[in-house]
Amino acid sequence: MKELLISELMTEKVNLLDSLCLLEQEIFNQQPQQMDQVRQMTDSLISQLTNIEEPLEQAEKVLDVLFVEKLMTDTPKSSYGVANHRLDYGLDFLNMAPTLKVMVLLHVIRETGLNVDVVFVPDEMMIRITCDDTYAVIFDCISGEPINWQELDQRLNQVSPNDAQLPLKGVEDNKLISQYLTSLKNALIREQQFSQALTCVDILLALTPDDPYERRDRGFLLQQMDCYKVAFDDYRYFVERCPQDPAAKILQMQLDMFAQTETVLH
Repeated sequence: MKELLISELMTEKVNLLDSLCLLEQEIFNQQPQQMDQVRQMTDSLISQLTNIEEPLEQAEKVLDVLFVEKLMTDTPKSSYGVANHRLDYGLDFLNMAPTLKVMVLLHVIRETGLNVDVVFVPDEMMIRITCDDTYAVIFDCISGEPINWQELDQRLNQVSPNDAQLPLKGVEDNKLISQYLTSLKNALIREQQFSQALTCVDILLALTPDDPYERRDRGFLLQQMDCYKVAFDDYRYFVERCPQDPAAKILQMQLDMFAQTETVLH
């Protein structure tokens, strides 16, 4: 199953809904049951776009259908629980973590045939519907509010003034999946579901082998599960690769204590 999953996730452009289903099966050993809701949402959107030819009007209709008619609008939260990362709960209660919601909305809008992708606008991911060579609608996936060009320029200038006028690059699908997995992993750790969090880390490491931060997180999870030897191997890898990271000093102290304990035991 994991080989099939990784193969699916590594392709340049994936079916995001299928990928989410595969991930839930791998992490929670359970397939989502509410896929019909996504299909109904997609069919409704396609139907209402049928007689609209003007690209800008099509983009406006997308926002109206998804965020007004389908009640997908929400307000940002400081953190999201595990349930908010799962399709059934998110669709039933219309309460999704941003990393899940952006993938669901991107999938739905793609099915209409519109030119849509995700772009990073500091400090969040937004959905972009490109209308023509000169105009696009970029909106927040949580509230459904479009961002105007003045605000867009201001936010880009705050990060990199020299790059503010460059075209925004679309975010690749596997990057969206990695961000979803990272957000889910953090929620699982907060709720002390360490086994499922470890599965997330294993998938992330399959996508980005030897990422030192994922190795560090895997070490933490293995330590919680009393797998100390492997955990400290991961900690050692992180300390060697990221010696300037503030966490490296703390982990080095743990490694030194572990080495002393081993010496005493022997």
